[in-house]
Amino acid sequence: MFQTFDDLSDPSCGAPHAALLRAELARQGLDGFLIPRADAHQGEYVPPSDCRLQWLTGFSGSAGMAAVLGEEAAVFVDGRYTIQVREQVDMDVFPARHLINEPVAEWLAERLKAGQKLGFDAMLHTVREVRKLRQVCAEAGAELVALDDNPVDAVWADRPEKPVGAVSLHSEALAGKSAVDKIAEIQKAIAEKKADACVLTQPDSIAWLFNIRGSDVSHTPLPLSFATVPTEGRLALYIDGRKLSNAVRDALEDLCDLQEPELFNVGLAVLGAAGKKVLIDPGLAGEGIAKAITDTGGSLVEASDPVLLPKAIK
Repeated sequence: MFQTFDDLSDPSCGAPHAALLRAELARQGLDGFLIPRADAHQGEYVPPSDCRLQWLTGFSGSAGMAAVLGEEAAVFVDGRYTIQVREQVDMDVFPARHLINEPVAEWLAERLKAGQKLGFDAMLHTVREVRKLRQVCAEAGAELVALDDNPVDAVWADRPEKPVGAVSLHSEALAGKSAVDKIAEIQKAIAEKKADACVLTQPDSIAWLFNIRGSDVSHTPLPLSFATVPTEGRLALYIDGRKLSNAVRDALEDLCDLQEPELFNVGLAVLGAAGKKVLIDPGLAGEGIAKAITDTGGSLVEASDPVLLPKAIK
């Protein structure tokens, strides 16, 4: 897919969409909500179905966040987007703030009141990010509430369907190493961290490990998916089965158990219930992943995604 420079944003969407969201927050007993640009994979490119920040505010840049409280809201962007944000967003509804010079946590610290409840989608904010937010809320006497269902999705009437781009096999001649050899290498790295298993959240890490490519997002051949890699036993790949041809399915089933994405939390709960030590990258993995493991009895080993360095070797 070639890059397009068409601007599909609409600043006039800000007021009505903010009103819809505030009504939904009130219905759920929440005093505020955070809307990052990220999807559950924390990637640079996200599918249209996950462009919640753009739907709410009109801003289409590759990094940013909005915060919506009962009487006030703001959109946070970095220095690349200071002009763009003012062209795409209604500044009366979502005043622009600098993501680095005035971070979201600082903005919230000045506005949250004791007893208020600030909601967030637990899959869209990393473990490291949530720690900062939790501290801010604690100091203000407010409560940070992890949500399983995103309130934006509840009011986004014409939300696009999730992508089901076809997955293809990446030949060993191009990959340089078989998926079997890569898996053994990563399992060894996980064991060296004293963990029993690892959760992979980055589609590029998963593409590298299984020698596959996808077509779910623009400009990069990624299959949106999650994976769990135990040091011993079968791996699990959580991916929409509609993306897989018979040939791709057969090849992947030689390497792992294929599961639908809806069963990802079930798989995490199984690891937790077995008392496993699970490696996650706190800068990449969503808080919801950590919670699904620890709430069921598992423990976390925090370390970098073990695929990142091997993947960088060409």
